[in-house]
Amino acid sequence: MAVSPSIIDVRPKAIAVGNAGPAAEASHTGSDGELGQQIVEGLSAPAGQKTMPTMLLYDERGLQLYDAITTEAPEYYLFAAEEDILQRHSKDIAQAMHVRSDSVVPGETILELGAGALRKTSHILGALSTLVSSSSSTPPITYYALDLEKRELERTLNELSNSEVGKRVSGKIQLKGMHGTYDSGLKFVEEGGLHTTNLFSEGLDLERFRVRDGDAFNDRDLSPGDYSSGSSSSRSHSPSRGTDATALTPDVYQAPLHMMFLGSSLGNFKRGEDAAFLRSLPLRPGSGDTLLIGLDHNSDKADIELAYNDPQGHTREFILNGLKAAGSVLGDETLFDRENWEYVNQYNEAEHRHEAYYKCKRDHSIKLVADKPAQSFLKGETVRIEVSQKFSEEDTVKLFTDAQLRPIQRWTDSSARYSLWLLERPPFMFPIQPTPSAVVGTETRFGVPSVQDWQDMWAAWDFITLRMIPPSMLFQKPIDLRHICLFYLGHIPTFLDIHLSRLLGEPHTKPVHFKEIFERGIDPNVDDPTQCHSHSEVPQCDEEWPTLSTIIAFRNAVRDRLLGVYDDIESGKLTLTRKIARVLHMTLEHEGLHAETLLYMLIQRAGSGTIPPPDFTPPPWASLAQTWNAMPKPSSPTVTMGPATVTLGHDDIESEDKHPEKATDVKGHEFGWDNESPQRSEEVKEFRISWRPVTNGEFYAFYTSDGKSDVTLPASWVEIDGEIQVRTLYGPVPIKVALDWPLLTCYDNLSKYATVKGGRLPTEAELRLFYDKFECGYEGGANTGFRNWHPVPATTGAGRGGGKGHNGGVWEWTSTLFDKYDGFEPSALYPGYSADFFDGHHQVVIGGSYATIPRIADRRSVRNWYQRNYAFPWVGGRVAYDI
Repeated sequence: MAVSPSIIDVRPKAIAVGNAGPAAEASHTGSDGELGQQIVEGLSAPAGQKTMPTMLLYDERGLQLYDAITTEAPEYYLFAAEEDILQRHSKDIAQAMHVRSDSVVPGETILELGAGALRKTSHILGALSTLVSSSSSTPPITYYALDLEKRELERTLNELSNSEVGKRVSGKIQLKGMHGTYDSGLKFVEEGGLHTTNLFSEGLDLERFRVRDGDAFNDRDLSPGDYSSGSSSSRSHSPSRGTDATALTPDVYQAPLHMMFLGSSLGNFKRGEDAAFLRSLPLRPGSGDTLLIGLDHNSDKADIELAYNDPQGHTREFILNGLKAAGSVLGDETLFDRENWEYVNQYNEAEHRHEAYYKCKRDHSIKLVADKPAQSFLKGETVRIEVSQKFSEEDTVKLFTDAQLRPIQRWTDSSARYSLWLLERPPFMFPIQPTPSAVVGTETRFGVPSVQDWQDMWAAWDFITLRMIPPSMLFQKPIDLRHICLFYLGHIPTFLDIHLSRLLGEPHTKPVHFKEIFERGIDPNVDDPTQCHSHSEVPQCDEEWPTLSTIIAFRNAVRDRLLGVYDDIESGKLTLTRKIARVLHMTLEHEGLHAETLLYMLIQRAGSGTIPPPDFTPPPWASLAQTWNAMPKPSSPTVTMGPATVTLGHDDIESEDKHPEKATDVKGHEFGWDNESPQRSEEVKEFRISWRPVTNGEFYAFYTSDGKSDVTLPASWVEIDGEIQVRTLYGPVPIKVALDWPLLTCYDNLSKYATVKGGRLPTEAELRLFYDKFECGYEGGANTGFRNWHPVPATTGAGRGGGKGHNGGVWEWTSTLFDKYDGFEPSALYPGYSADFFDGHHQVVIGGSYATIPRIADRRSVRNWYQRNYAFPWVGGRVAYDI
C-alpha cells in the first residue's frame, strides 16, 4: 500500500481553525470565535439583510452531503460540466500549462485551493504525469491539496494515492496536503514555503528561459504600470527598471507554480472581492506561473435554480445542515430548530447571481448571546446563507482584467454552460475603467490622462522597444519606407518634449539636437510613400545616430519632466487648463499609435529577428485552433441595417480652449483628435452587411481560385516552401490555424474582393451603425489592448454577449474618403495631423486592432486613415450590399 501523503499545517499557530470546505472560504477566516461573531452580526442585521457565513455549510457532514450532490444530483450540472471538460481536455490543459517551457521543470508545484474530493483533480494529475518521462525517487512535480478540513484531506489524499491514478503518477508527482485557509496557504507560499530550484544544477538548457524570464518582472505587488517604466524620478509614481535591452538570467529560479481553483468556487465571493482575491494570488508576472479556474456561465434561469434545488433534496439537506453547524459554533447544535426553517433559492438575473436562503416558517426567537436579548425572526423572513456568482462574457473580461490576469486558453463543456480558463499574470496590461486622476478626480475614459495611464503606456512602449527589438535590429528598417527601429525610441520622448516646451515656454530637454534628429518621421499616408513632409534630415549612417543609452537617458529626463507637470498641477503651482489637458491627451495617444505602428513593422521580421513577446506565454496554437473551429458561427452571413440617422464624431472644439469660460472647463471633457470633431449626422439607407470581416480562409479560397481578380499577396501572409502562412509576432503560423481570423490587407485587395462578391466596402456611417448595434467594447471582450498578440476569430453575430461580439482585433476599412467636412478645424497644436492627408488617396478606417490601446479603440469618435495601397497596418474589412 502506498505511503500516506504528508500534510503541512500552515495555520497560524495561535488560532484554533474551524471547519470549512472546497467552496466556502469567501470570508477568509478560520476561527470559531470569528465565525461565531459573524453569525451574530449577520443575524442582527435588519429584516431583509440577514446573513450567515457560507463556510458553515462545509463541516465534515456538509462535505459528505456536498459530495452526494455532485454524484447523485444530475441537475447540479456544474460538477459534471467541469468533469466533462477535464475528461476531454486534461492532456490539452497540461500541455498548455507548459507551453512556455515545453516540458516539466523540476521542482514545479501544483497548488489546488479548496481541493475537496479530488475526483476531478485526478484527471489533471494523470495528464501531467504523461509529461514526465520516467519515475524518480524525487518526483519533479509536487501537488498540494489545500483545505481546512484535515480529516477530509487525509481521506481524499489516501484514496487518490491508492487509486489507479495514484499508482500511475507515483514517482512523477508527489502528493501532499496543506491544512489551512486560503490566506494561510497563500502566505505560506509567499514566504518561501515552496522550495526553489537551481536550474543550473539540473543541467537544463536555459536558453529557452533567457529572454522570456528576463529581468525583474517578479514583484506581484507592483501595478502593471510599474514594469519597465524606466523613469529615474524620485517620485513614488514609478521605480526605475527595464532600461537595458539585454535580458538578465539569474542563477537561481523558482520553478513554476501552477494554481487550480476549480468548482466555480470563486462564485462565493462578492463582486469586487473576487478580483481582489485573484490579484492576491502569488503568481509572478512573466514566470510561467498559471492559474486554472472554473467559472459558471450566466445560463438559463430555470437551469440554474434547478441545479441548486434538486428534486431529490440533496441540496436542501446540504443547506439545512448549516443550521446545525451554526448552532455548534455558538455552543448548542440544537440552537436552530430545523422545523422553524425551510430552504428557498432564486437566480438574480440582474446581478448574475444565484442566492440561497433560509426562510423562517413561523415567528420565533433565538438566544444567540447569553447576556443579550433573544433575536426575533418573523414568518417569511429570509437569511442569506450562500451566493454563487455567474459570469457573462463581460463579467469574465472585467474580472480577469481587474485581477491583472490574462487568458492563455479556455475550454468549455459540451453544453456551453461552464468554462475552465488557464490564466497568467502578464508583464503589463491596461485596465478597463479609467484610472482616477489626482489632478481632477475620477475622469471619463477619454479625459485627462492620469499618471497611471502614462505608466501603463510606458510599460507597453518599453516592453516593445527594449524587449522585442534585439540590438542587431536597432539600425534596421523592417519596412523599407520607414525609419530604422532606433529612430522611434528617440522620436516618442522628443515629440513629448517639444510639446511640453511649447506649452510651458521652457527650453528643450538636453541634448537639444534630438529635436532635429527625432522631430518627425516618414509617414506612409502621403501620396508617394518615398517622399515625406518637411522635416530635418536624419543621420545617414549608423555611427551618426545617438547611442541607445543616450536616448534612454533623454527619455527618462523627459518622463520626469512630464511627471513634474502633474506634481505642479496637484500642488496648485500650475492651473490645469484645457490646453494642458489636450497636450497630455495628444502626447499619450501619440505614443500609443506609434507603438502599434512599430509592431506592424516588427511583425515583418517575426521569426527572423523580432523577439516574440517575452514574458507572455506563447499561444498554444493547436489547442487554440481546436477551440476556434468549435466556436459558433453566424446563422446568416449578413444582417440588414438601416435606414437610420447615424451620429459621427463628438464635440471637442480645440479653439474653445482659449475662451475664458472654457479654458479651465476640464472635468468630464472628452478629448480627441481634430478629425473627430464636431459631432455631425449622416443618413444611411437600408443595406446588408456581413456579420464578420473577411477571413483569411475566405480570401485564401478567392486568392487561389482560377477566377480571382487582380489582387496581391497580403503583407500579413508569407509563402514558405510553397505554402501560405500567416504572420504573427511569434512567427508565421499555418493558415489552417488562422482560417477564421480577419484578413489584414490593403484597401485595394478588399475592395476588389467585395466587388467580385457583388458588394462593396461599407461607408464610415454604415460601419459605425453596425458597430453601435453589434460590436462590443473593451468591457465586452474586444481583442484590443494587447489582450492577445494576434487576431482571433470574430464573434460578432455568433450569439455571445447578448448578440454583441468583437471583430477579431483589427481596424476596418471604409469606402469613405478621408477628407475635410463641414465644421472641421485643423489642430493648432498639431496642424498637420489630419489636414496634410486630405489628398484624395486615403480612406477612413475605424475600430482598433489587438495592439490599439483601449483609450483609442474604445472611443466611438476615433477615425484613423491609410493610403489605399498601403499593405502593412492591421486593417481588415467586411462586405456591404445595396438593397
